[in-house]
Amino acid sequence: MAKKTDIKKPIAKKAAKPQVDAAGKGELKPDLAEVRTQIDGIDRRIQELIAERAQWAHQVGKAKGKLAAAVDYYRPEREAQVLRKVVDRNDGPLSDEVLVRLFREVMSACLAQQEPLKIGYLGPEGTFSQQAVHKHFGHSAHGLPLASIEEVFQEVAAGNADFGVVPVENSGQGTIQVTLDLFLTSPLKICGEVELRVHQHLLSRSGRIEDIERIYAHPQAFAQTGGWLRTHLPKAEKVPVSSNAEGARRARNADDSAAIAGESAAHVYGLKKIAGPIEDRSDNTTRFLVLGRESFPSSGHDRTSLLVFIRDRPGALYGVLEPLARRGISMNRIESRPAHGHLWQYAFFIDVAGHRDESPLKDALDEIADKGDEVRVLGSYPVAIL
Repeated sequence: MAKKTDIKKPIAKKAAKPQVDAAGKGELKPDLAEVRTQIDGIDRRIQELIAERAQWAHQVGKAKGKLAAAVDYYRPEREAQVLRKVVDRNDGPLSDEVLVRLFREVMSACLAQQEPLKIGYLGPEGTFSQQAVHKHFGHSAHGLPLASIEEVFQEVAAGNADFGVVPVENSGQGTIQVTLDLFLTSPLKICGEVELRVHQHLLSRSGRIEDIERIYAHPQAFAQTGGWLRTHLPKAEKVPVSSNAEGARRARNADDSAAIAGESAAHVYGLKKIAGPIEDRSDNTTRFLVLGRESFPSSGHDRTSLLVFIRDRPGALYGVLEPLARRGISMNRIESRPAHGHLWQYAFFIDVAGHRDESPLKDALDEIADKGDEVRVLGSYPVAIL
């Protein structure tokens, strides 16, 4: 049984009426020692409540019975519901983003009591994919840096990673095509999404822009910073690499080399920041997908990703979209890719609002399937929170 903690105590004493100085001209300064005493008391109660929450989280594991691994305890729909309540309750002064991050770390630590989740991502250490892992799973999860997006799919499918995190689109540069193409043949499910604001920085060993003759970066990073590079380093050689962190790893070996990467890569590889942020768009955001082997129930605010193979006939695409529109289902994205094994035929990736098991989306999918088109549900998952 979890240790009972006295949660009836107020978090802080009711604010006293402001005291004024003898002349009545202003508030007296608070006593610093008293303020620190109050903070210490609050810290103690916060720690007690976190410990109590961890004990109750352990009880959840016992209530589920003996399961095979940590992945069997993870419920993304439940985490999304908890975090939405955090946002709904927030009256400040801390922002929604800060509170969500704090609660995510608490949940991550509580889940890791059973066993840390193993999360595959595009490595090496210091990539934006690793940042997305931390944002979605917290720092108590165990990250597995992998050499390519293909390898992330493979390791999750083989069970060597519990989940994977892969980039799928950027707000300025569009879709990461390799990710979509892998879904054409992969059995994996999409069970979450992460939206990450991406700030690119120019990093080098010397920290001197005049030394730079070559720049290492992922092709997406070059595209996101093209305007800045044309203005400030028009003659530098651009060397594409598999990830920005890989570029940072290479740049640390020579003073005439630089990398475009996030600040975390600078810390990991001991580089100095020459300039940044240098992305051309201030709203530069990358969307990541969380890959898993199982589907999950509705969280109450979900998105569904579909893969539709359409027979070659007039109005075929309309036949898929019309049942969605008729039921008022919002479509967030549609993109076509060549269907592997079928010359000049295409598969359509479509993101829609709702969960596959709930009406009206369930009814629309049943109608589309009755028409004979092949529809694969890649996953229904909670909409990204902040």
